[in-house]
Amino acid sequence: MQPYRFPAFARSVAAGAALAAITSGAALARPDSLTMTCAAAAGLVSSQGAVVMGTGPNIFDRYVISLRYCSGFEQLKPEWIKTKDNPQCFVGYTCYVPTRDNSFR
Repeated sequence: MQPYRFPAFARSVAAGAALAAITSGAALARPDSLTMTCAAAAGLVSSQGAVVMGTGPNIFDRYVISLRYCSGFEQLKPEWIKTKDNPQCFVGYTCYVPTRDNSFR
């Protein structure tokens, strides 16, 4: 009995999938506010419009510059986060769905 050999196309697809899995980890790395200055963190949100940023071990949120980056009935809530040089740095806003319990008016 002869061992089964994968066709060349299947090997190239498998190699491409492995390469994508390896390189996607670096692309998913998010900025960490604890290693940035306040100006750098606020500038990043301002230049990108919306950024998912880490603010501590296993803690992250999405920060935006305007309501344009929220969806549906969401509203803006101002956010201050800890950075390397400022314990309360205003970087922008988070989007939230208002209810009677969490109204920030």
